[in-house]
Amino acid sequence: MNTIVSNHILNRLPEHLKQFIKPQNYEEYSSIDQAVWRYVMRKNVDFLSTVAHESYLNGLKQTGIAIDNIPNMYGMNRILKEIGWAAVAVDGFIPPNAFMEFQAYNVLVIASDIRQLEHIEYTPAPDIIHEGAGHAPIIANPEYAEYLRRFGEIGSKAIASAKDYELYEAVRYLSIIKEASNTSKEAITEAEFKVNALQKNMGQPSEMALIRNLHWWTVEYGLIGSIDSPKIYGAGLLSSIGESAWCLTNEVKKLPYNIDAAFTNFDITKPQPQLFVTPDFAHLSLILEEFANTMGLRTGGLSGIKKLIESKALGTIELSTGLQISGVFTSVIEHKGHPIYIQTQSPTALSYREKELVGHSRKAHKKGYGSPIGKLKGINLAIEDMSPRDLAAYNIYEEKQVSLEFEGSIIVSGKIITGKRNLQGKIILISFKNCTVTHQDTLLFKPEWGIYDMAVGKSIVSAFSGPADLNSFDLITHKPSSKTIHVKKSNSRLELEDLYQQIRDYRTGKNQTASRTKVLETLVKNHPFDWLLAVELYELAFNENNKVLCTQILSHLEEVKQRKPQLGHLIDDGLNIINQKTIEI
Repeated sequence: MNTIVSNHILNRLPEHLKQFIKPQNYEEYSSIDQAVWRYVMRKNVDFLSTVAHESYLNGLKQTGIAIDNIPNMYGMNRILKEIGWAAVAVDGFIPPNAFMEFQAYNVLVIASDIRQLEHIEYTPAPDIIHEGAGHAPIIANPEYAEYLRRFGEIGSKAIASAKDYELYEAVRYLSIIKEASNTSKEAITEAEFKVNALQKNMGQPSEMALIRNLHWWTVEYGLIGSIDSPKIYGAGLLSSIGESAWCLTNEVKKLPYNIDAAFTNFDITKPQPQLFVTPDFAHLSLILEEFANTMGLRTGGLSGIKKLIESKALGTIELSTGLQISGVFTSVIEHKGHPIYIQTQSPTALSYREKELVGHSRKAHKKGYGSPIGKLKGINLAIEDMSPRDLAAYNIYEEKQVSLEFEGSIIVSGKIITGKRNLQGKIILISFKNCTVTHQDTLLFKPEWGIYDMAVGKSIVSAFSGPADLNSFDLITHKPSSKTIHVKKSNSRLELEDLYQQIRDYRTGKNQTASRTKVLETLVKNHPFDWLLAVELYELAFNENNKVLCTQILSHLEEVKQRKPQLGHLIDDGLNIINQKTIEI
């Protein structure tokens, strides 16, 4: 079994991301898997050489992706590190924030499973064809690679809703059972119903939902160039041998890429009715920054804290002093459209510049944390802007008994113990003993609860998903609700794999004694509907100018087409590539 081989890029990953990584286990790819990879890549490169962005073919060379073999993750990493990237294997869909965060560290996430032969044109589950042959080549373009990294950096801070997490689990489960060969139609129908029901009842789209739309219409399904004659760069199109041709027809509407794409939903189960065209890769970054300006990450304020409350997940607010409060936010008191008091009710940590403050870990605030936000009533000067003389004048001084009334009727009364300052000398935290905090008739903090640590900040300048300091919380908690299903292989399947292996070994020179005629006879007799091995046999016979064997194979393939018309175009495309030219990278 393969171990997870690291490099200097992967070594930078925080531990909470490493929990998603799994070994690729290259030896588990069957000879049929290798044939599926080879067919898709030959067909893709043949077609995409004229319709994909020029970075695609160049990128295949630069990222070490070959036509004939499924890429080995460790070989890819040796080459990827030359352009400042790395790749890791994961099990199917991982949580969106984690997926984005990997990108922020210049790490490409690759679902290491490969689609079944029955799903050769399209799979609902992420697989190595989609990730390796779709995403990897384009990152060799420096402008696009920076867009992807920046997207990850911003996207990982996007606030999701509680419904987003539920939808993620439902989509992950559906993709897994759809790709598994033994799943009943009833189970798939039930899972599809759940996904559809969730999608129709998502409510106001969250930041994560909106930025996921941007990701879909660029990274997955993006076109580049002119509206009239665009090229393909989106990984979903580059890895789909059906949709890459369909998307360029007049049946698919082409729209100029702008911020509207964030509000355009997609359906992963159907071909896309419209696609967005960016004039160049630099334009992608402009739209990303435009969207980021609407996020709580940059706007903060009442809307930012409300988004965090709705998410019911770990998040952070940053105050104007730079103090960062990380926890699961449960409530906010507002006054004239501004937050005046925030509250968590579970372990909370305080940080400054992404570094936890000494003495203010989640253990110190294990029952939650609350604090006023804003200015003192009737005083124009915020506490953070007060000089030592101003602080003394308002009794905000060590060992002084003080009653501070904030705008909105939040009153903090107690004896000041000490304060903490930031690097600019502004006071960011004041600690009290014997403290009472009230809002009108509501008691928010009692003296018997212990020391009261009041955050100082006239406003919330940022609100984002996740903790400020990654070490403040135990983030090694990922337990996927569903795992990729690997069905035990039947004797018939094992025999078919052996036939594929014989032909693969013959083509690569590993075993020149295999009888192609006997393989064909066994195939026709025991596996009459398998078409891909027959196409591979035809390639060998064609290259060796064995006209008799070619005729036999073509006769068999015609019979398959008659009995399974839906396979006709796949067979014809495979034969056309062989008849026209040899594909090389």
